[in-house]
Amino acid sequence: MTEAPHNTKSESVPFFPDHVRTELRVVIGVTAVAILVGVLGLITPVGLGQPADPLDTPAHIKPEWYFLALYQLLKFIDKTFGATLPVIAIGVLALLPFLDRNPDKSHQAKRVRFIAVSIGIVVLIVMTIWGELS
Repeated sequence: MTEAPHNTKSESVPFFPDHVRTELRVVIGVTAVAILVGVLGLITPVGLGQPADPLDTPAHIKPEWYFLALYQLLKFIDKTFGATLPVIAIGVLALLPFLDRNPDKSHQAKRVRFIAVSIGIVVLIVMTIWGELS
């Protein structure tokens, strides 16, 4: 076992003069940098440019990949209908299990559903790729 030294007072640094002096230097330095940035901002202001026009979208703007199909859909149909159609479609798909109480076990109905879902997925993939390339 090691014993603690008896004379720990000589190794400590007093808080009041040393720590306060160090913190005062930091505060003065940060304040000087803030004043320097403010003065430089007054001398050479950065312009804001043209005001934003919500009716004019620049040609280079594209959404993220998961919105490309919806973005492409807006190019073909009215914007109001194009914005509400996906919400209505998701609402109908969410309510469909509650509305369809008749269990249909025929192979013809399963085949029709499979073909409809397959066509929907292919259209979604094609619209996404088309939205990226356009």
